[in-house]
Amino acid sequence: MNLHEFQGKSILESYGVAIQKGIVVDDASQTLDAAKQLTAETGTEWYVVKAQIHAGGRGKGTIEETGSHGVEIAKGIDKVEGVVKGILGGHLETAQTNGVGKLVA
Repeated sequence: MNLHEFQGKSILESYGVAIQKGIVVDDASQTLDAAKQLTAETGTEWYVVKAQIHAGGRGKGTIEETGSHGVEIAKGIDKVEGVVKGILGGHLETAQTNGVGKLVA
């Protein structure tokens, strides 16, 4: 079964399991609104941006085009869109992608 992290969290949450809040964006133009919503709901000023691909080791993986990793921290709402742009649309290479990389869509 192939589930993305956000899908697994949704299933767990439906059974009452506490999860960290997150918002999926598939276009960088949605980033600022999502960050503002997370800040309103949680009070956070830091954002963890995670590539959603079917491969482990995303935090150690690298986006070929930008040099970003598959998991990055944006330390402020003014930085989150740049972090998303560094991940979204790139090809993430991890130990599980066999040197080919997977598109972060």
